[in-house]
Amino acid sequence: MELLMLRPLGGGRWEALVRPGKRCGFGARVTLAGGAARATVLERRALGVRAIEVEAPWPVDELMERHGLLPLPPYIERHDAPKPEDWERYQTVYATAKGSVAAPTAGLHFTEKLLERLGAAGVEVHRVTLHVGVGTFRPIRAAAVEQHRLEPEGAQVGAATAEAVNRARTEGRRIISVGTTTARTLEWAADETGRVRARSGGADLFIYPGHRFRVVDALVTNFHLPRSTLLLLVSAFAGRDLVLDSYCHAVAEGYRFYSYGDAMLIL
Repeated sequence: MELLMLRPLGGGRWEALVRPGKRCGFGARVTLAGGAARATVLERRALGVRAIEVEAPWPVDELMERHGLLPLPPYIERHDAPKPEDWERYQTVYATAKGSVAAPTAGLHFTEKLLERLGAAGVEVHRVTLHVGVGTFRPIRAAAVEQHRLEPEGAQVGAATAEAVNRARTEGRRIISVGTTTARTLEWAADETGRVRARSGGADLFIYPGHRFRVVDALVTNFHLPRSTLLLLVSAFAGRDLVLDSYCHAVAEGYRFYSYGDAMLIL
């Protein structure tokens, strides 16, 4: 039995992705931490998600640190037995807030040394927060893209970042987004004129071809899975034909895809 803890609901209750879901109906109990804790299913929700209540001798965060596994993507062979260094490597060097169910992979390419070099070259670096949710990775199965619904994800754009972005745009400088999640957060926080506001809440903006980008001028991104919302965002930004040509080139040349794979800069 596998529980992927998604977000706290308060009072020891959590939303979790359960596998296999058929064995976890209402009232089902799952033993955790070698019997030291347990989880009870309170509610069945869509797409394998359950509302659960956790009973443990520690807070849930501590329970996960003591007995949980890092949620590496299943295409990484050691995903069910991560190495100690994965706890450091499978997150960005600038990560501060807990909440994402996966690392924003474009940011994995940036080291402290690289960020120092960018700063020395006059590049301003500003941060946003978006707690990547499981909905980002759900494949698109709707007959029409417009029918797909992207679940809201916790996001925050601080006043200092909003001010810096707006100042850069006024001065004619480029806004380079590191990752699709950052791009979506900035576009979500912008008004019709492209002015970014300090904002926090559930980012539910679904970007697909036809979207008019108001803020982002360039994009650093990894190569993504087919039928994903991430690939649609990249196609909306760069154009479908250019993206498909890039992917064909990457496959032909043996580039690495996904979390620890290669990245591209789209100008």
